[in-house]
Amino acid sequence: MDDVKKDGVAPAAAKSIDPAALEMLAYADECGIETAFSRADAMKPCPIGVSGACCRICSMGPCRLVAKDAEEKTGICGADMSTIATRHFARQVAGGVAAHSDHGRDMAMTLRAVAKGEAAGYKVKDEQKLVAVAGYMGIATAGRDVNEIALDVADKALEQFGQPHGEIIYTQRATPKRQALWRELGLTPRAIDREVTEVMHRTHEGVDLDAENILKSALRCSLADGWGGAMLSTDISDILFGTPSPLSSEVNLGVLKDDQVNVIVHGHEPTLSAMLVEASRDPELIAEAQAAGAKGINLAGICCTSNEILMRYGIPAAGNFLHQELAVLTGAVEAMVVDVQCIMQALGPLAQRFHTQLITTSPKAKIPGAVHVEFDEHRAPETAREIMRMAIANYPNRGPIHIPDYHEPLIAGFSHEYLNYMQGGFHRGSFRPLNDAVIAGRVRGLAGVVGCNNVRVTQDEGIVEMIKRFIAQDVMVVVTGCAATAGAKAGYLSPEILDSAGPACARSWRPSASRRCSTSARAWTTRASSQCSRRWPPRAASARTSTTCPPWASAPSGCARRRSPSAPTSPPPGPT
Repeated sequence: MDDVKKDGVAPAAAKSIDPAALEMLAYADECGIETAFSRADAMKPCPIGVSGACCRICSMGPCRLVAKDAEEKTGICGADMSTIATRHFARQVAGGVAAHSDHGRDMAMTLRAVAKGEAAGYKVKDEQKLVAVAGYMGIATAGRDVNEIALDVADKALEQFGQPHGEIIYTQRATPKRQALWRELGLTPRAIDREVTEVMHRTHEGVDLDAENILKSALRCSLADGWGGAMLSTDISDILFGTPSPLSSEVNLGVLKDDQVNVIVHGHEPTLSAMLVEASRDPELIAEAQAAGAKGINLAGICCTSNEILMRYGIPAAGNFLHQELAVLTGAVEAMVVDVQCIMQALGPLAQRFHTQLITTSPKAKIPGAVHVEFDEHRAPETAREIMRMAIANYPNRGPIHIPDYHEPLIAGFSHEYLNYMQGGFHRGSFRPLNDAVIAGRVRGLAGVVGCNNVRVTQDEGIVEMIKRFIAQDVMVVVTGCAATAGAKAGYLSPEILDSAGPACARSWRPSASRRCSTSARAWTTRASSQCSRRWPPRAASARTSTTCPPWASAPSGCARRRSPSAPTSPPPGPT
């Protein structure tokens, strides 16, 4: 980062490369509203914790290993710097695996309920994917009913969490050489919950005190998610909601509508968001929204839930992790519906300063000040309609709005099944063209760019720069998570980006074998672009706004306010 912090405060340009984010951060500053960005400026990282030199594992501590001779010091029990740092890192891995894989468990439970006819509103949408997954698991399919197969698949998936013997079954999908290497190094995961539990055991006081051995356990635990919980979740999502194929949409805060009921879904559970998609398209609910004064219902996503409904339904993405507060700041969001993971507690007090209803839906994740509407897969359609009606009822309470006019077209939905089809057709699907391009050196390799924003560094900058440099060097890039949204906001999820690719990589994706997809993608992008008033790099323009800041905001002299005689002078009441 070229910008240098002065007095602990980052210059505006150092906060994000996204012009929509910068506009909303300036708006927040004008209105005296704090965000994660301003809190990061005010709160310096703990110098002891950031170096991994603080141990809080047992009640004899916390022990601090500081000063120039920190590497020679030990905690009260004798644990040195390497042991302390790796123990805390391994626990972070276990926490991430537990969260990610528990999502996979929930998906398996939903599939089981569907197979038993207990989950109204859901069904097996991709029978071909179900049969393929059953094959991976060694489950017979010939002559069997779809729901019978689905029940066996769900039960086999659930076994992967607590099986007492054997290895996680999906590790057999890795190449034989990779499987052999894992076994040689003792890294093959045995059961998801077992690996998480073992990391927590090893890192307890007085157990595993060898840093390399601790890291080995952390690696095995991470593989339990990558080849267990996360992969199971992906496959079951495809079975229930359909395997994605390319479609067009848009991204960034400009997808919010000033004349529609805006509902943001944020979190990780596709079971909830899929039902909200259906509810947003319900003619009866659309009529209710129109009766409330809106032109319709506009659904948008943030974080991984956004990716789920984007790649299957074309629902636009309002942004990634660090956009969650900025979306509420627009004043145009009637409801932000959240489930699990990546949700800031700061949304509670922030939503109460606007008219936005913050709605929690998971029994695992509640937020003080939010309305809780527990989502139950057994009555999913009813719950989704209840939530949507809450948003519609909130539309008349909307106050001043400020929607930054930035929205970028994108193409998403490239599942590995579609890529297989794209390179050879329905009957001759194959990765051979791509493999040949790699073998011949036209494509130097493939890189996965995945992950979240971190407010301690410039939002999206590292992600976008990495993508840019990879493709310029003839390396193909696959993105997901918040990294995908970052790339999309910068225009890297549209076919025109081939113009920025290295010459060999660009040629590899313009042969006759892939021209069908490229041509269609360009047509989709053209249609999306016709609806898009702003492209990167940003150009000066005003936001869609009815005032400079909310009438109740604590406004410094730089924040001009237009208040009608009847406007409230205090924040609207928050959710009960």
